[in-house]
Amino acid sequence: MAPPLAPASLWKHSSHRMINLTHRSYKKELLDNDDIPFDDIKQNMRELNIINTKLGGHAITIKGLRKIISSISNKNKLHICEIGCGGGDNLEAIDKFCKKNNLSVTFTGIDIKSECIAYAKQQYPQLDADWMTTDYRLADFNNQKPDIIFSSLFCHHFTDEELVYMLQWMKSHASAGFFINDLHRHLLAYYSIKWITAAFSKSYLVKNDAALSVARGFKKKEWKNIFKKAGIKNYSISWQWAFRHLVTCKNG
Repeated sequence: MAPPLAPASLWKHSSHRMINLTHRSYKKELLDNDDIPFDDIKQNMRELNIINTKLGGHAITIKGLRKIISSISNKNKLHICEIGCGGGDNLEAIDKFCKKNNLSVTFTGIDIKSECIAYAKQQYPQLDADWMTTDYRLADFNNQKPDIIFSSLFCHHFTDEELVYMLQWMKSHASAGFFINDLHRHLLAYYSIKWITAAFSKSYLVKNDAALSVARGFKKKEWKNIFKKAGIKNYSISWQWAFRHLVTCKNG
């Protein structure tokens, strides 16, 4: 399914200040700063969960999970790891899916921000999860590889060069495979989320970072180039509503 074209009204009313999305933006998001108060991070995490729920982000994560699970012969005890887990809402969505489908699962949630891990622990104490406050590259799985590693709205925080390493890391540390749920860089997506968050968000982080995240997102050909540099051939990329890509890679 191809992404829809922006309506004529969007071009008409925005042409005098239209952002150029030809290339990825590397402007730093506010959430990437180290001095964000915990209450502000909590509000940001709450609203991101709403966005993921209402705009289908969690549904895309479940779709990626299904694709990798289909290649696992022994599903008695799944170990799923999310890098850049934020407030843990993706893992909670997966937990609901697994319970509904009688799948036993344990989680590892990794985030470099201690505030995000603290929020995740607070919000989802029911999860059978090992929470790690660390750079994903330093994560220690005690020689027990997760079956699946994934990220959601995480990759756009990195440069293409950094992503080459990340893809290689995910592939080498997951026994069954990995998947990525991230943003498609598109004018309609940029202005839509900009206007929606301006009208409804109570978080200055979301108001600033939501549209910027789209500007830092990806075109399909860019993903192909990153995978080529990483030396990974066995992968698939599919466009998802609303303006995301689901990237899956099975090992073996």
